[in-house]
Amino acid sequence: MSNTFKITVRQRKITRKRVFAEYVTSCLATSDESISRENEQCPQVLKDTSTVTMVTTSPPLGVITSGKAGKPKFIKSTKRLGDCQLNTAIANSRWSCCGTTYNEVLEIHKHVAKEHHEEIERLTESRLNTALNDMCEDDKNERISSDLKQKRPTTEDHKILYRNTDTLPWLPSEKECSDTSDVDNEGQILLYYKYVDVKDPDEICAWQQELCRRLRLTGKIRIAREGINGTVGGSISATRLYMQSVQNHPVFQQIDFKTSKGSAEDFPNGLQVGVHSEIVPMGVDPDKLTYTQAGNHLSSEAFHSELESHLSKNTSDEKDTVFVDCRNFYESRIGQFPGALAPDIRKFSYWPEYIDKNVDTFKDKRVIMYCTGGIRCERGSAYLKSKGVCKDVLQLEGGIHRYMDKYPNGLFKGKLFVFDDRYAIATNETTISTCFYCAQPWDKYQPCSSPHCHQLVLSCPQCRGQGSTACCHSCKEIAERVEVEGQRPKEECECTRERVRIPQETICGDKLQQGIRTCIPNVTTRDKLQHDEETSSTGQ
Repeated sequence: MSNTFKITVRQRKITRKRVFAEYVTSCLATSDESISRENEQCPQVLKDTSTVTMVTTSPPLGVITSGKAGKPKFIKSTKRLGDCQLNTAIANSRWSCCGTTYNEVLEIHKHVAKEHHEEIERLTESRLNTALNDMCEDDKNERISSDLKQKRPTTEDHKILYRNTDTLPWLPSEKECSDTSDVDNEGQILLYYKYVDVKDPDEICAWQQELCRRLRLTGKIRIAREGINGTVGGSISATRLYMQSVQNHPVFQQIDFKTSKGSAEDFPNGLQVGVHSEIVPMGVDPDKLTYTQAGNHLSSEAFHSELESHLSKNTSDEKDTVFVDCRNFYESRIGQFPGALAPDIRKFSYWPEYIDKNVDTFKDKRVIMYCTGGIRCERGSAYLKSKGVCKDVLQLEGGIHRYMDKYPNGLFKGKLFVFDDRYAIATNETTISTCFYCAQPWDKYQPCSSPHCHQLVLSCPQCRGQGSTACCHSCKEIAERVEVEGQRPKEECECTRERVRIPQETICGDKLQQGIRTCIPNVTTRDKLQHDEETSSTGQ
């Protein structure tokens, strides 16, 4: 037979020895109970008129298995307990073959070698052919699997599935899309998500890329088997047609879009569409913690009523509810609900660790969570619920964005941080944050001026005019050294070095003031100065 694998002389010799040993073992005939107990743990021998089969829990000698890089691996020896105990039983064993009983192992060996030579050769050849066929089949399946993986449609492959002439209820024609350019250049930005089972994320990714291309939209879209999460910007008519098209798709019907003023220019990196394991990165496998385990939703009206009631209570004994901000520290710094716990964490993937470290903060409490648009609360609340310590876990439906639509001058104070070049949107004139350098009220973020740094900076016009444009003094000094030395810095600036990765919350009183957090973690010197300024301005 023709195949890519060869049986060596040594492999054939080892296989023949193994078959011979199995054949001899099959001739064992003893009534000794101790020997029977020994043989219970030996390989079981099944013999019929044509073949001898060795049943073992590990590959027997002479069997070919898959090795590294697809090469055959030949089993030369094993340390199975059965083989060892078989040797201990030989001394008291008897063998029966061809109507004759043999008391010595040497005698049965001579008999089998002389009288059953042809049968041993046939069984050896059968064993080798079976092993070789299995190996060839495994190799074939592996190559087929590899070919399928290579041919599996990727986002790039899917682009060719949509021609310029293709039209679907969820993919308007090129002509229809070309009519969406507004003459007055007005635009808007959409924020949306939907948790839903997606069978083919790559296909959805290709559709989104083609749809946004036709409508000339920019933004960021994450797709996973658990759903879709996106924010895109463009003209008013283009974003309206986008919403209509997405809602026409059978998977994404009744999706909730949030709108705000903006344009395609607010996404300088253009359009970014990708397939990920999570539509918002929390770092927990969606198969182990799904969106179906999330806390119940509260409407904006119900949330507003709950917070008003919470703020009206005077003592901590009366307060059995904790309001928690699921966003990052730089988001809650410029806008938050009064009396809410705003974790001092840098990104949402720290949320599970934060909950684990501060689980006692939520013990026997009703927890009401909120975030920008509601997506982080879905699985974030599911993780908190999984701890089994809360009386109840609820979340603000539609997030702060939907609340601000309903209550533009409501209880949310400051600005709502957004992940595009606008950095924030506002419905009220309240400023709760301060300039990093002079501590004057200021809430307009700009990127750190150090090329190596990705922090956002609150620096008022006066301080910026004096050159205070970096996130901290040490970052500016590092940038100056980089400019001279021409090497990427390895050291961290104060902002990063002094920040506690996962803070330990400490409840600090029962009086709640607007815009002031009720729990203060370990913070950097700069953050402590900022907090002192905020509390002093509100009388705490």
